[in-house]
Amino acid sequence: MRIRSWVMTASAAPLSPVERDEGPVAGNQVMIEVAGCGVCHTDLGFLDDGVPVRGSLPLTLGHEISGRVVEAGPLAMKWLSRTVVVPAVIPCGGCDLCLLGRGSICRSQIFPGNDIHGGFASHVMVPAPGLCAVPPLEEHPASLAELAVLADAVTTPYQAIRRSRLQQGDVAIFVGAGGVGGFGVQIARALGATVIAIDVDEDRLKLISKHGASFVLDGRGISSKDLRRQVRDYVRRNSLPDVRWKIFETSGTTAGQETAFALLTYGAYLGVVGYTPRDVTVRLSNLMAFDACAEGNWGCLPELYPEALALVLEGKVELRPFVEIHPMSRINDVLDAIRNREIKKRVVLVPDFKWESVACRPASPMS
Repeated sequence: MRIRSWVMTASAAPLSPVERDEGPVAGNQVMIEVAGCGVCHTDLGFLDDGVPVRGSLPLTLGHEISGRVVEAGPLAMKWLSRTVVVPAVIPCGGCDLCLLGRGSICRSQIFPGNDIHGGFASHVMVPAPGLCAVPPLEEHPASLAELAVLADAVTTPYQAIRRSRLQQGDVAIFVGAGGVGGFGVQIARALGATVIAIDVDEDRLKLISKHGASFVLDGRGISSKDLRRQVRDYVRRNSLPDVRWKIFETSGTTAGQETAFALLTYGAYLGVVGYTPRDVTVRLSNLMAFDACAEGNWGCLPELYPEALALVLEGKVELRPFVEIHPMSRINDVLDAIRNREIKKRVVLVPDFKWESVACRPASPMS
């Protein structure tokens, strides 16, 4: 199959449009016609921050993928013609770690847009195991393209919240209310928590206050100590638990991670969901003093995707207010707008392949 895509050729370089031949589709592989591919902070990490990809360059980025299966290998024929979301992290399913329920750290996992070509393309070929089937959406406000964000922005906070053992009546605090954090707030609220959101963007705080956050705090120019005091005052005014808070760092910034750690209280759980390559200074002994727990979260197990999808299809997690659709042909302009904070919602790119005056060139094969 002839595939058109946008590839990363080097760090700090614009993505380049290319065409390549891919196939044949064999074994348990499927070829998916891309309906939409989300743009994640991780993609900019690869492009701008020197975070290394595991595959060889040139590489098609993009790991939030939805679409329709148009070809299938002999072991995956049941998926032919079905609409799906591709997991951002695809474990092998058979190693010791997978059998222990730790597929997120499977050493043979496949990460589209990192290990193999991803979804900034017309089509993507991936293993079928773990695909999340999407039912017909004619009467649902979420489009198949918008559902691309299920593959990281929704499911990653869903797994982190599940790991925290969040229960009805808990206090959940999200440091970072855009992207992953915006969906995390909605998930926690749907599961019965009272949710507090902290961000430095007024527009994001206004939006999330309408979609699950009971209390919002603008962190600009406020010390972590003062933020903690305001959170505690709100909790006490509303007779909420002042222990065992579920804190989620979803900003992926040093300031956000230091703030989240400063919010620890007795028996608290800190889920580290955001990523920054920069150093963070914290007093690790707070974990001991508060008998608290901090845990990282890498992606989401494919078996949890249907549960997260159900929250969306039931209207408990809304996508449309938090998503912007853009044509894939404008990908470099969109990435610049994200860098300049001109776009504050989660971007989903829809293939259109209008290269304009940019000529396609053959892509070098991956090793």
